[in-house]
Amino acid sequence: MLRAGDTVDYFLSARRLALPLYTVLYEDDNILVVDKESGVSSEAVHAALCRGGELPVRLSDGSFYTPPALPVAFVHRLDRNTEGLLLFGKNEAVGEELKEAFRTRTVEKVYLALVSGVMPARHEVLRACLQKDEAAALVTVTKTHGEPIVTEYEVLEERGEVSLLKITLHTGKTHQIRAHLAYIGHPVVGDMKYGDKALNARLHATRQRLLAKEITLHAEGKLSYLKGRTFISPKML
Repeated sequence: MLRAGDTVDYFLSARRLALPLYTVLYEDDNILVVDKESGVSSEAVHAALCRGGELPVRLSDGSFYTPPALPVAFVHRLDRNTEGLLLFGKNEAVGEELKEAFRTRTVEKVYLALVSGVMPARHEVLRACLQKDEAAALVTVTKTHGEPIVTEYEVLEERGEVSLLKITLHTGKTHQIRAHLAYIGHPVVGDMKYGDKALNARLHATRQRLLAKEITLHAEGKLSYLKGRTFISPKML
């Protein structure tokens, strides 16, 4: 168990070191928006930002630079194998403001997901309950037991045995998208925890095909100038 003052080391392969961990999409005096790569933990991105000068960073125009140390506030996280948008506060006050926005769900989050099969409807709002097993690092979705979750999907494209979905999160629980879609029989392609192992093997998919595509801020206070601003990852699945 980690305690205050502990030092945490993380290790990257030579191949991973040669690749950027993230792309900077937006930066001002208060906030930093980055597009995280799949296979990189959110904590590794935060550590790289705070240390600076170690790994190349890609800008949205495709150029690279080596950034200075930037002690940003860690606000929210994505699973290691989920790619897409992460927000960081560049000072303590903004960090707390962003954390509160995520807690109170005044941040709109839209994902893209490639899932198994053809969905039963072109658009649906799914409701269920989620229970978290901390020891097993798993969640279970049921009809009635646990915390309520709401996951909205819209079919964007059907590709044979898989479908591309736009997912809007109305609640933000651990593994919500992955577990909720698996619960209705349409797991995310490449999901090694909740997914269809046979399909993943057939498609040679070893990482979940899940992208944090858009974040819209409805901020007050120090970030009121970004109210209604939507940040969009240029990536597609």
